[in-house]
Amino acid sequence: MSIIEAIILGVLQGLTEFLPVSSSGHIELGKALLDVKGADDATFTILVHGATVLSIMVVFWKTIWELIQGLFGFKWDKETQYIAKLALSMIPVGLVGVFFEEEINALFEGRIVMVGCFLILTGGILFLTKLERKETREVGFKDALIIGLTQAIAILPGISRSGTTISTALALGISRERATRFSFLMVLAPILGATILKAKDLMEASTGTGQDIAAMSYVAGFIAAFLSGVIACNWMIALVNKGKILYFSIYCFVIGAIAIGYGIMIG
Repeated sequence: MSIIEAIILGVLQGLTEFLPVSSSGHIELGKALLDVKGADDATFTILVHGATVLSIMVVFWKTIWELIQGLFGFKWDKETQYIAKLALSMIPVGLVGVFFEEEINALFEGRIVMVGCFLILTGGILFLTKLERKETREVGFKDALIIGLTQAIAILPGISRSGTTISTALALGISRERATRFSFLMVLAPILGATILKAKDLMEASTGTGQDIAAMSYVAGFIAAFLSGVIACNWMIALVNKGKILYFSIYCFVIGAIAIGYGIMIG
């Protein structure tokens, strides 16, 4: 993967991580269109996801700082309870990552038709937000677990993590602002942990010129994903608050159909 290709894919990741259109699906489509070789494992995908985690930390720094302060207050207050809910929501995706890592990695191998089908599924999930319940309650522990289960499903390339988790929260009666905040914060620990592990493996493998070039490409993609992620995160918050998430279902239907057609054509 060249540095230019990494930057393009990084920007694609940053923009689509927060918009409900599946960043992993778009990364796979981008790899296919750019004919990127040697990037069919999950390393690059994990690293640019880590970049967008950093962008979440920048956008939600005030909330994160308040949660940290509450945690070290050693009281069962709303901040500590919120952290407990976030931790509960992370369990399903953590279990999937631990026990099905090889099977997950196998999905990131340019399976364009499969990605297209999952994009259409994402479109259907987003379309159902028209049934949004008009409530403004907080996220409960049961809600956190349910949302966490949908995040585990969204590990499949083509299924939008943000779209699925936010849509689930809205269906449960969580307010738009709280649904968006919880969706973005619940992904911090799982992806950050996976990013650290992948970065460790990458540094250990970077012993030759070819590996050094690959590492430079990963760094370029990381920076591109971070900068575009900050922009997209703020944009997504505004879109959800205005009730505009439904319109992305049409986009997913169209891109999904194109992906299926393209995958059949080259397959």
